[in-house]
Amino acid sequence: MDLKRRTFVATLSATLAMRSIPTNAQQATHLRIVGVLMGLANDAETQARAKAIEQGLAKKGWIVGQNLRIEYRFAAGDIERMLSLSKELVALRPDVIIGQSTPVVSALLKTTRTIPIVFVAVGDPVGSGFVASIARPGGNITGFSVLQPSITGKYLSILRELKSQLTRVAVMYNPDSAPRGGAYYKPGFMESAKEFNVTPILLEIRSPGEIETAMVDLGAVPGSGLIVMPDNFTSANRQIIISLAAQWRIPAIYPYRYFADEGGLLSYGVDVLDLFRRAPDYVDRILQGAKPADLPVQAPRKFELVINLKTAGALGLVVPRILLAGADALIE
Repeated sequence: MDLKRRTFVATLSATLAMRSIPTNAQQATHLRIVGVLMGLANDAETQARAKAIEQGLAKKGWIVGQNLRIEYRFAAGDIERMLSLSKELVALRPDVIIGQSTPVVSALLKTTRTIPIVFVAVGDPVGSGFVASIARPGGNITGFSVLQPSITGKYLSILRELKSQLTRVAVMYNPDSAPRGGAYYKPGFMESAKEFNVTPILLEIRSPGEIETAMVDLGAVPGSGLIVMPDNFTSANRQIIISLAAQWRIPAIYPYRYFADEGGLLSYGVDVLDLFRRAPDYVDRILQGAKPADLPVQAPRKFELVINLKTAGALGLVVPRILLAGADALIE
């Protein structure tokens, strides 16, 4: 009996040891940590961006659950929350942090000057003090910029093509989250307004209530148009803006495609998903030992014009052929 018992125990021990090998091997694998702080809410748009990040990293050999762990945080346009989430991510001691938008990066840099940061969709990285220069960022940060201040001239040109009777155009942004408090866009907008002979209006908004008041005042005067600048706040409140633009029959142009997808008249701007597809290259290089200071800031490569024909029809607008021909997508 003793011999049989000893044989059973030995066999069982060997079996358990064999089963433990994969677990021990998995524990021995060093998971690199990437933090991701989005300025927007955890919605379909940000999920698409997260997917682009994970697919891009997978192409570089970084697989979630195997050699990589990604910690996502979503600020939903709340600046105070951006700072608290920045501290939360930094406490995890990630190898790299991806930060989306100007206010997010500002919050991250208040929290760490050592952990590498790759920013995505930042409007004015030099003017905001994030990097020393485009070619040589310096410090612990680099990334992908989004728009030039001259974009307001393009927006005005598109609106004038769409509605020749424009007499006044407002630019909407939140000074608490826009690059340099909105000063980044103001000179180009004022100059373009003079060129197109329209009255320029600066709509600085900080709350949904201020959005409503501004839109009511704008819509009360015939010949008004609206430019919505890229901003976490305007993105987070896009349904309010789109709804009020429809109610007051204001032709409006938006910075990103998802505005037009959700009922906005038209959008023109950077293909943000393309930036998120490119960001994993920098993350990989940093994980391999590169320093952010030596990686130049990259400009956007893809822009897209999207027109919502259903909304145009509801506003009584006929979209000119020149815009139809140049559109990357038409929503009917």
